[in-house]
Amino acid sequence: MKKIDLATWGGLLLGLFSIFGAFVLEGGQFAALLLIPAIITVVGGTFAATIIGTSVANVKTLFQLVGKVMAPPTYNVKGAIEELVHYSSIARREGLLTLDAQLSKIRDPFMRRILRSAVDGAEPESLREVGMAEMNGLSDRHAYGALLFQKMGGYSPTMGIIGTVMGLITTLASAGDNPDQLIRHIASAFIATLWGVFLANIVWIPISEKLKFIHEQEYLYREIILDGVMGIQAGEIPSVLRTKLNSKLPPQERGSEN
Repeated sequence: MKKIDLATWGGLLLGLFSIFGAFVLEGGQFAALLLIPAIITVVGGTFAATIIGTSVANVKTLFQLVGKVMAPPTYNVKGAIEELVHYSSIARREGLLTLDAQLSKIRDPFMRRILRSAVDGAEPESLREVGMAEMNGLSDRHAYGALLFQKMGGYSPTMGIIGTVMGLITTLASAGDNPDQLIRHIASAFIATLWGVFLANIVWIPISEKLKFIHEQEYLYREIILDGVMGIQAGEIPSVLRTKLNSKLPPQERGSEN
């Protein structure tokens, strides 16, 4: 399930107000910031450097990742714990094989796959290896997506400097006898640096950090599922299993121990 992330949107709006709002409060004109050549240089140059460093296919996923940050998936960890405890109770009463009839009712694909392996008789070591292999693959994919935005955060200020240098060259090359006009053109040249630093620190790097945060949530969710299924396989007492799985959560997020 996905929902709009208020922290992401709120932080973005606060960043826009704090930086551009302060500029306007100091007497600047917001329209002066919308210098199209500067924006093209920064955004276009950043994407160009990213494409050169990776592939077009990977760059296409950037837009999917942005959508994931704006509306990240949510994980019902407490619900998963209670579901695992419920299956543990069934397995304790009727045996592990009876959970085969419950598999079709499990919505989470990862839980269904791991529990199916346990029901099919996989050894504990093999079960953990299968689960960890899938989780490690997930980590690698997520880490690469976060790394792309981290790199964009590094490219963006440099592209801003390039845009500023280009603006200064053009300004000085066409300098006339009017010093006021020269000053205005020099001020406009620095807009590219502003956009480069702004996008790096308010957009690209925060997106990278948010993707890491989302990954940590999903990884914990799957880790709890894997440990829960292994506990069911080992025949742990349901109340003990609940306590063990809840211990992985922050104190304020732990469910009932009863």
